[in-house]
Amino acid sequence: MKLTDIETFVVGNPPPHFGGRYFVFVKLTTDSGVSGIGEAYCVPFEPRLVAKMIEDVFARYVAGNDPHDIENMWRRVYSSGFTQHPDLTLMGVLSALEMACWDIIGKEANKPVYKLLGGQVHERLRAYTYIYPRPGDTKDVYHDPDLAAERSAEYLSQGFTALKFDPAGPYSAFDGRQLSLEALDLCERFAKSLREAVGMKADLLFGTHGQMTAAGAIRLAKRLEPYDPLWLEEPVPPDAPEEMAKVARATSIPVATGERLTTKYDFARLLRAGAAAILQMNLGRVGGILEAKKIAAMAEVDHVQIAPHLYCGPVVGAANIQIATCSPNFLILESIETWGGFHTEILKSPIRFEEGHVIPSTAPGLGVELNEDVARANPYTGNMLHLEMTQHPVQ
Repeated sequence: MKLTDIETFVVGNPPPHFGGRYFVFVKLTTDSGVSGIGEAYCVPFEPRLVAKMIEDVFARYVAGNDPHDIENMWRRVYSSGFTQHPDLTLMGVLSALEMACWDIIGKEANKPVYKLLGGQVHERLRAYTYIYPRPGDTKDVYHDPDLAAERSAEYLSQGFTALKFDPAGPYSAFDGRQLSLEALDLCERFAKSLREAVGMKADLLFGTHGQMTAAGAIRLAKRLEPYDPLWLEEPVPPDAPEEMAKVARATSIPVATGERLTTKYDFARLLRAGAAAILQMNLGRVGGILEAKKIAAMAEVDHVQIAPHLYCGPVVGAANIQIATCSPNFLILESIETWGGFHTEILKSPIRFEEGHVIPSTAPGLGVELNEDVARANPYTGNMLHLEMTQHPVQ
């Protein structure tokens, strides 16, 4: 079996854009006619250029090879152009290609990918969602703790037992910083209002995006501790695991991080520093499914759990489901609400969601199929990136 053909899709995610402005998908096909799909997460270049990058790497290192030879492909791409170093762009490209190869491998074996990576551990996967805005909101749910508390009741009625929120303010190219007293107060009021609203029915996941210095994060954590969040997410920028470890040692709140890290090498530094209790690798960036499995195994040694990150499309979501299902140290899965709207339309069959849990598919490969007609009918025509940071210092 040899890989022969590639097709990329740059798909605009219609309003309300939950999961990002667009998704970048890839389809690989073998000489026997078997196809697999993958997705790259948040590569920091114009998405049509990202598609060209994926096609270029395919032509150099993947075309003509057996999709089963994951390790061989991985090392050649990882070392491309005399790099051999964790790189967000190249690893996002590799993740999409590797994911598509696993989809093909599973289809050839007529097994879900999780059956080929140790087998099924979890029959249901506990899921959480961000607290999102609704059409007609007269206030901003990201900045109004009363509206967020009101919205939390809707999510509990859908079966969710964990909710994430991020009231700490914008994240900037100039972070980390000390949050203002106003921002600290708002964060504390959010935690208080939500805890009063959900009681013991749901965990609270406090999301940040590397806005703070270690000292600033410790100040915030002390305010949040009375409300017992399940985690404090990426409190400092991802480039200094030793600084994140200072936060982890200073608070009783578990630190979670990893969406901006890639490969086992980045995560090994995080684990050695004792910087996190929960790893949030994104399978569209980290280096693919097998790399995520290796990271999960490394974490298992230190009794560190995994909570695969998702703020992109449902193909990465399907890969997250595969790795969560076969990992003993799985904690919780990020969901875009209940996988409705465009996340359902872009797939031929939706991801199965029941009472706050994702039910792993028994279909072969990733368990999902891209609806190519929908993908082609929704091209991304903008020029912004998947996510954008504030480009000036936040006072």
